[in-house]
Amino acid sequence: MNPVYSIVVPCYNEEACIAETHARLTRVMQGMGESYEILYINDGSRDKTPQMLNDLAAKDDTVRVIHFARNAGHQIAVSAGLDYASGQAVVIIDADLQDPPEVIPQMAERWKAGAQVVYGQRKTREGESKFKELTAKWYYRLLQKLAGDVFPRDTGDFRLADRAVVDVVKNMPEHARYLRGMFAWAGFEQEALLYDRDKRFAGETHYPLKKMIKLAAHGVLSFSEKPLLWPLWAGLIFLLVAGVILVKTFIIHLLGWQTAFTVTQLLIVLSTGLILTSLGILGAYLARVYEEVKGRPLYVVSRTLGFDKKPPLPPGTRRKA
Repeated sequence: MNPVYSIVVPCYNEEACIAETHARLTRVMQGMGESYEILYINDGSRDKTPQMLNDLAAKDDTVRVIHFARNAGHQIAVSAGLDYASGQAVVIIDADLQDPPEVIPQMAERWKAGAQVVYGQRKTREGESKFKELTAKWYYRLLQKLAGDVFPRDTGDFRLADRAVVDVVKNMPEHARYLRGMFAWAGFEQEALLYDRDKRFAGETHYPLKKMIKLAAHGVLSFSEKPLLWPLWAGLIFLLVAGVILVKTFIIHLLGWQTAFTVTQLLIVLSTGLILTSLGILGAYLARVYEEVKGRPLYVVSRTLGFDKKPPLPPGTRRKA
């Protein structure tokens, strides 16, 4: 019989957090008094995380472990958890305890009241720099401008989703995963649950600036075609400016005045920058097309633990929409 709740926990080098994470998740889920499973996805960890997860699976029959053959990234690890989860409702939460497990019962209450997605919306972000808070604020506002107000601000992947919504999201075949956007795009009845985000329990963040920029790019490129029009508008503005300068230069020559050609040099630099920027935008979209048409699996599973029956998907495969 399938459990009521599946808790999906992606893990990458989380040896400092695993024990505390599991203890708090277990305490919360047992307190709710309903059946559950906890799915830990080992995303190619290089520390003691794999062995610690194996030990948990040996001691706790609610634990399921999915070991990747190689590191595939946070969003792919969560996607694998969605594939393997069998619960009526699925909770996504990171292993670093920045998103407190104690919020899950409130999410469950909203779900039972009719909400099909309950996403955590951050009131405060303890332990994060002002720079990260500011850039996150700008990014979510930019995404709303480009892709529409359907994307809520100040949210991450922490959420509870009904089985119907999970089935829609996991059947989206794209490789460049931006799950918070995919859940928002899916629609259904969605509610925000405000909470205070804690600082990381232990260890160091696995989302440095470079990865954050990459994830942000996935969000924009996956849900908006507007950047493809930016070169067009920039080109039109450039032509207008060039036309004005051309008329001005012609008048100056008619009057016999002397003028330097620094304006021409400036136009050359601007036009070169415009061309390269345009090619870069087109290249970003083309790279995504290239990644999709290769048809490789999202992830490769080396082994699983804790599943009573055959896992719902062969290792490394994806359902097609």
